[in-house]
Amino acid sequence: MQKKLTISIDEQIYYALYHVIGKRKISHFIEDLVRPKVMKQELHKSYKQMAADTIRENEALEWAEGTLGEYHNEAR
Repeated sequence: MQKKLTISIDEQIYYALYHVIGKRKISHFIEDLVRPKVMKQELHKSYKQMAADTIRENEALEWAEGTLGEYHNEAR
């Protein structure tokens, strides 16, 4: 779901965005820049939840160790 946000920026920055990014692409560009800054907390929370899933973590460890073994046994 999209929400409309009105912001004020310097005129030169606006024209540079318009020229470099293009019409109708500025919102997406700004969203991509801002997302990592404001979503870190949510990402950290998700990583903690994943780590708490011991079954999933054990499966991931088994897979990673199996993959490492395949690489180690490859002919060079």
